[in-house]
Amino acid sequence: MLHTRHLTGRSDCSPTAPVTPTIDFEALKARQRATWASGDFAVIGATLQVVSEDLCEAAELRAGSRVLDVACGHGNTAIAAARRFTHVDGVDYVESLLERARERARVERFEIGFALGDAEALPFDDATFDAVLSTYGVMFAPQQELAARELVRVTKPGGRIALANWTPNGLIGEVFRVMTRFVPPPAGVASPFTWGDEEELARLCVGARIVHAERRSFVFRYRSAEHWIDVFRTWYGPTKRAFEALGDLRRAELEAALLDVLRRANVARDGALAAPSEYLEVVLERT
Repeated sequence: MLHTRHLTGRSDCSPTAPVTPTIDFEALKARQRATWASGDFAVIGATLQVVSEDLCEAAELRAGSRVLDVACGHGNTAIAAARRFTHVDGVDYVESLLERARERARVERFEIGFALGDAEALPFDDATFDAVLSTYGVMFAPQQELAARELVRVTKPGGRIALANWTPNGLIGEVFRVMTRFVPPPAGVASPFTWGDEEELARLCVGARIVHAERRSFVFRYRSAEHWIDVFRTWYGPTKRAFEALGDLRRAELEAALLDVLRRANVARDGALAAPSEYLEVVLERT
């Protein structure tokens, strides 16, 4: 619940200091969980597997090392790490996504420990992992300083933290800006795209230093811009919930605004969609 009323006990109209909203983070995260569980992120995530493979290479994972995938979703990065003969755990706060991750690991015959847990309170001891990874996951934790502290805490000294985060000015950043025009985010919560800025990330991750940072692009390849919207409004929780929150007229306006973003980003010339979205691939070393 947000408390925005300021009581001064005064009867005049003198200016008062602005009020900082009080945020119920547990309620907020409960809403987030419901949002991510409302579609099936695995449908979207399956297209992003290459990012996880590249991130594991950037982290220079060593066979036999212990690795954690934070906000692992349906297991892209955990499975990519397991392919490199590491010992892997994955943690996420959406049970339905963990079930998909366990199913994938069984099919590929990987022994990965997937656990229900919060990125802001990881259920592991200090200095447990040689490498801690997250692909478009931890960036959505609402208490950013707390989540960053947890990443550093569970990493061994000299270990690596490797992240793939959408940047503020990339396609997905623009998509979220459009959606927030129609469905405003909670007041007082920092943008998840903070994690896509090197300087902000260095500020967040106290106790670790950036050793690699590269802006890369993932290309969304769909049959058309309309096809992208159909897939995302059906399976991607944030987009699905945004459309569901609006009446018919506003839904049509949101669709038109997203189509405009996608068509401007499209580099295909054959009627299909090939839309690059910038992300930050970053590796930090715990000091």
